[in-house]
Amino acid sequence: MFEKLRKEYKKFTYEKYDINETFSEIIITYYFNIDNKEKFNPTLKFSKSIIKNNNIDKDFFNYLVFHIGLIELISYWKCICPKEVEVSAGHIDHEQIEWFKKLYYYGLGEFFYTNKIDVSYDDFMHISCTSKEKYTPNINYHGTGNLIPVGGGKDSVVTLELLKGMDNTTFIINPKSAMLECSKIAGYDNPIIVNRTIDKNLIRLNKEGYLNGHTPFSSLVAFITYFISYLSNKKYIVLSNESSANESNVRGLKVNHQYSKSFEFENDFNLYTKKYFNIDIKYFSFLRPLYEIQIARLFSKYEKYHKVFKSCNVGSKSSEWHWCLNCPKCLFVYIILSPFLYKDKLINIFGADLYKNKDLLNTFIDLTGNSDNKPFECVGTYDEVNLALSLTIKKIDGELPYLLKYYKDNYKLVDYNLLNNYNLENNLDEDFDRILRDNYDK
Repeated sequence: MFEKLRKEYKKFTYEKYDINETFSEIIITYYFNIDNKEKFNPTLKFSKSIIKNNNIDKDFFNYLVFHIGLIELISYWKCICPKEVEVSAGHIDHEQIEWFKKLYYYGLGEFFYTNKIDVSYDDFMHISCTSKEKYTPNINYHGTGNLIPVGGGKDSVVTLELLKGMDNTTFIINPKSAMLECSKIAGYDNPIIVNRTIDKNLIRLNKEGYLNGHTPFSSLVAFITYFISYLSNKKYIVLSNESSANESNVRGLKVNHQYSKSFEFENDFNLYTKKYFNIDIKYFSFLRPLYEIQIARLFSKYEKYHKVFKSCNVGSKSSEWHWCLNCPKCLFVYIILSPFLYKDKLINIFGADLYKNKDLLNTFIDLTGNSDNKPFECVGTYDEVNLALSLTIKKIDGELPYLLKYYKDNYKLVDYNLLNNYNLENNLDEDFDRILRDNYDK
């Protein structure tokens, strides 16, 4: 399919973007096309009320909007994968082209792997820029406070709880009930909301069997939050990505479902924004020093969120976000919380004991690292999964449920020293580092 489509379709073009205003709202529309045969016009919408910066520079505003389009385009390129990508909506130099090419290639690692596409870094895409209108920002900007993206899961909840008392504003893309409720419980009734629409033409092509798969969504979050931070006058974009996000899903290959949540991308993004945006906004993950199991231990204490938070991507697609109880993400979250909440409290969260579900055995084996690949989901490392299972088994008196019995009968219990780990590869400023160190091992 990949080779067939590349022969039929030659060029993807990022034509332009439009910015329109109503009395209360700003609407951004992007214009992409493939050989002028397939056209896409995704949008972003947000309320003007979020604008707290009294010195908005129009050219810089447009420059940031243009950059969001450079990430948005990858969702549309991937359905056909033409080799040529032409950028006409704004100017990027050779170094910028190489930066985006790296993000696209490794951010699409899972997409290439699952679609059995064998293509090299040099050959997968050739990017050219037709716009000669180079723009170099020179902005006087002094932001304050934190913008904290909320995804509805346990990680952003821990960030919100540990940073209570600071000048925080929560941020949500395409709000769902769990996101809004977590923000509200933390004390933030009015999060900044951006509504993102996917062009229906892409959905049609996906249904017709064109190429589909995972894209580096967190990189889109990075550029959107930078833009929103500028408008709302924030200094810090505080992510909740953990140390575990750095691990590949495929042994021996750089194929990471969470590439755009990795420390590598975080560093790349900060280098890019420092050079090409040159204002004092810092993007970093507050929880980077910790493993998922450490975050789970902290989250286990915040009972007011237990019936509200959600992480299941399958269940998120329904009208009422729920735990589907059958996917790798559901099982991983169940496992990672089980040393601290199993049994009654955990069953009360999920509505069932997932350790009794025999249909989850293959997923269970994948999560423990006893197969070729880790599931393509935002899940933790093999070591912490095995530690969580071992700790849970050790605390149970009596008969073990099916999956835990399988584990004890087939694998050795482990005692890794992860719960007191603090990864020094992070971008926390001193104040954030102190807060996390004071709380992570309690």
